[in-house]
Amino acid sequence: MTSQTHPYPAQYGGRTEGPARPGFWRAPFTAAPYRELGFLLTAFPLAVLGFAFTVALFSAGLGLLVTVLGLPVLAALTTTGRGFAALERHRARTLLDTEVGDPGPVRRSRPGFWGAVSARLADGLGWRAALYQFLMLPWSILAFVLPVVTLTVGWVLAAFPTYQWVFARYTDWPGYQLYDFTTDAGVHHEYYLTSNWQILGVSFLGFAFVFLTPPLTRGLTNVSRLAIRTLCR
Repeated sequence: MTSQTHPYPAQYGGRTEGPARPGFWRAPFTAAPYRELGFLLTAFPLAVLGFAFTVALFSAGLGLLVTVLGLPVLAALTTTGRGFAALERHRARTLLDTEVGDPGPVRRSRPGFWGAVSARLADGLGWRAALYQFLMLPWSILAFVLPVVTLTVGWVLAAFPTYQWVFARYTDWPGYQLYDFTTDAGVHHEYYLTSNWQILGVSFLGFAFVFLTPPLTRGLTNVSRLAIRTLCR
């Protein structure tokens, strides 16, 4: 008997272990977290598009249900949902290393145009996929903003020692000005980052953000993995 190894690790949805994920200290310098970040960044515009199609077709279909024209519109909704679901499964495989099985085709019980419409209306995957597009828009906004902010702020702060000299040379500040305000009592407060320890502290804080971004991204994409497995197949 020969053993067969699944190309995807178990935590990604495969049945057997595949390549190990990079450790905490290596993760920011490997490709895996950035593929997951790419999934989150592309999920946002796709979620906007899917939400627009879903709401437009569902609203039009309900409005036209007083006539038979509403039924083909709702059938178009489930068909569109299937298309978006296929795209999400593909993105999960390529960007999240998550294997998601493809569903079977829509089965007709009778031929003709209305047979196709009735089959689409009875398509559970199409309705689940439409629900996925409706629910994932607010989540996609959050999942877009959080890692972009942490990673961008992290690298900007981490690189602070390489450009901190600009403030003393090209401004009247002795270093980067952290705050400058005057109280109601007329007392003036200002604080500058000038010492080597302060500069290194800023860089250390930046690297903390950088190293925390991969586990944050992983947690966010785990929600997307669960949603795709539940609603897109």
